Amino acid sequence: MNELYPEMRAALRAGRSFATVTLLATGGSVKLLVWPDGQIMGSLGDATLDQRACEAALPLLTHGESRIVDHPDLTVRFFIESFVPPPTLFMVGGVHISIALAAMARVVGFRTVVVDARSAFASSERFAGVDELLLAWPDEALEGRIDSRSCIAILTHDPKLDDPALRVALNSPARYIGALGSPTTHHRRLERLRTEGFAEAALARIHGPIGLSIGARTPEEIAVSILAQIVQVQRQA
Repeated sequence: MNELYPEMRAALRAGRSFATVTLLATGGSVKLLVWPDGQIMGSLGDATLDQRACEAALPLLTHGESRIVDHPDLTVRFFIESFVPPPTLFMVGGVHISIALAAMARVVGFRTVVVDARSAFASSERFAGVDELLLAWPDEALEGRIDSRSCIAILTHDPKLDDPALRVALNSPARYIGALGSPTTHHRRLERLRTEGFAEAALARIHGPIGLSIGARTPEEIAVSILAQIVQVQRQA
């Protein structure tokens, strides 16, 4: 057990997700670590038990949940505890909506990242409160950073920035993908992506026009509609 503590501390400091599994019949000490890719460290004392514990832990880890799990086949009880960093909301486009959305998203527990290749938009003066501000093209900034809990709001209304971001997002396990624009703009966007070979099932992941239909007009109201839709998708998942 002791050898697992350094790994747990290092993962927490690095913001890496993991789950611990405790076999309750043994007195309640953690015996197994489960990583999101299915790798494990430690043992519950039996290879079959380790495998079943990992299978039970992975769905909970994906959603950041913790609970006691009864395994009927093995007549054992696990306590599975998930340790996950805050989900990240990537906002592509340093626009007024992003300013409002970033402030609101932090209140509900998101790590906030704003991406824009335009220095006039991606400035520290405009986004002093975000966790990370990236002056870069969206495809470069997003590549390799999106996990199954990430949410992506694409807000530039400019195909030169929107489309590269969507290509990366659609090839990722992102929980939520939304793109700003009217129904006509969204239709044209989908046509461009179809010509690049994206399937209908992939395109259906894009929430466009972005946000719940609440009659929003101001940047702040649009931000409310976007955040509400993100929360809705998270809870449904």
